[in-house]
Amino acid sequence: MATPPAAVCALTAAASTGRHLRQIHAHLVTSGHLSSLGPTLLHRLISLHPPHLQLAYAHRLLLSIPSPPLDLFNLLLPPLASSPDPAAAAGLYIHLRRRGLGPDAHTLPHVLKALARLGPGCLPLVACTHAEAVKTGLARAVVYVPNALMSAYSACGHLHRAMQVFDEMPRWTVVSWNTVLTACADNGRHDRCAGMFVNMLEAGSVPDQTTFVVMLTAAAELGNLALGKWAHGQVLTRRTDMTLQLGTAVVNMYTKCGEVSYASRLFENMAARNVWTWSAMIMGYSQNGMVREALELFDRMKDASVAPNYVTFLGLLCGCSHAGLVNEGRKFFHEMEHVYGIKPMMTHYSAMVDVLGRNGRLQEAFEFVVDMPVEADTVVWRTLLSACQLHSSKDCIGIADKAQKRLLELEPRRSGNHVMVANIYSDIGLWDKAAMARRVMREGGMKKMAGESCVEVGGRIHRFISGDESCPGLGGVYRVLHELNINMRKWEPVDKILLADSDL
Repeated sequence: MATPPAAVCALTAAASTGRHLRQIHAHLVTSGHLSSLGPTLLHRLISLHPPHLQLAYAHRLLLSIPSPPLDLFNLLLPPLASSPDPAAAAGLYIHLRRRGLGPDAHTLPHVLKALARLGPGCLPLVACTHAEAVKTGLARAVVYVPNALMSAYSACGHLHRAMQVFDEMPRWTVVSWNTVLTACADNGRHDRCAGMFVNMLEAGSVPDQTTFVVMLTAAAELGNLALGKWAHGQVLTRRTDMTLQLGTAVVNMYTKCGEVSYASRLFENMAARNVWTWSAMIMGYSQNGMVREALELFDRMKDASVAPNYVTFLGLLCGCSHAGLVNEGRKFFHEMEHVYGIKPMMTHYSAMVDVLGRNGRLQEAFEFVVDMPVEADTVVWRTLLSACQLHSSKDCIGIADKAQKRLLELEPRRSGNHVMVANIYSDIGLWDKAAMARRVMREGGMKKMAGESCVEVGGRIHRFISGDESCPGLGGVYRVLHELNINMRKWEPVDKILLADSDL
């Protein structure tokens, strides 16, 4: 005797495990009720906690239902887009289109979220989805569709397309502004981010916490203290709630702009702090040469039972590098993986090479690179080569040659690698080899990258490029530099390691 549909629905609602739902699924298949009761089963399956454990099964169930409506695809797309496998959401979208179903306002944002997580390789599918949104009118009718489009284009590295979507929107919400600001920041256009923020205020849109987090991050990356102070002042003037994320962004901005004492006071006065707040302050101390304070803060962090993360250890390693604390650097690198279970990233390996190389342990640094469990990238090898330049002597030539050879394999057209090697040879008097390195550059059509520096005056960033004489007031700048040069010649030469530290 077949179980009545009402009873099946009651059993489905009461089921608490995937095993129970699989039994009901089997009954629906054998009884021929999958088409009518399959959607109920799918709803219950997705509602189980944690949802991602059942998503693969839910995906198969959906595809087994005869002629499923768009609503069922829209039901499964959000959890798939947020799952560890966003490609499944993209695949499901392609499947529904092949079935002749047209997406609606509930479909496209989640598909675009999945594509944004997948990154640059999905640009063609993002463009197709954009075309679909334009054809259906959703790109103008529903504000969160173009918002999602901007995020997807930004994740693919196409800021200009994201900006085009923004410009074509009939109206902008604060989320739209935040999305385009984030797109500018994520693609390294922090200067443009600042300009868009001014446009936002002129358009009468009211910024929220997310807006100020993005702006403070942009100010930190630019090193523009005036912009950062202005953004912080806006937070205070508008009485914006100082959330944990916003407070962390303020601390990070002041440390990146060199106002460490002010950042420290803000940090100490925060009502709540998480691992990112602690890590921002530790990194700030390290980057500003206050290594003792960074190590003491790390001890306080452990006493507060806050588990460190990968940023915490990156800050500690940077501090050890600049302070010459080789043993401490080794200890932190070991603790990161074997005590706290944090797998080192390439940036940690590079930092550890800097700890060893900057302090003259060139052979140990080379052996560390060779013994890495993953293939060293160009930054790691370049860090090693830079250490050879810092401690240039005939003893380092073998290591420099090996580092140069590997760099030439990885990035044969980067002129800076040849320049470093030529400088190493010059420093120790191997003029023939230095000339050969420069000849390789010339014959390969490579040119040394022009030197560039920036200075902030009156709230504006002024950029100077070597050989460019188009800067207004250049004569006055040269006169001041000439006077500085005369005064500097009166002083004794400074240790090259100290000079390297002064550039950070």
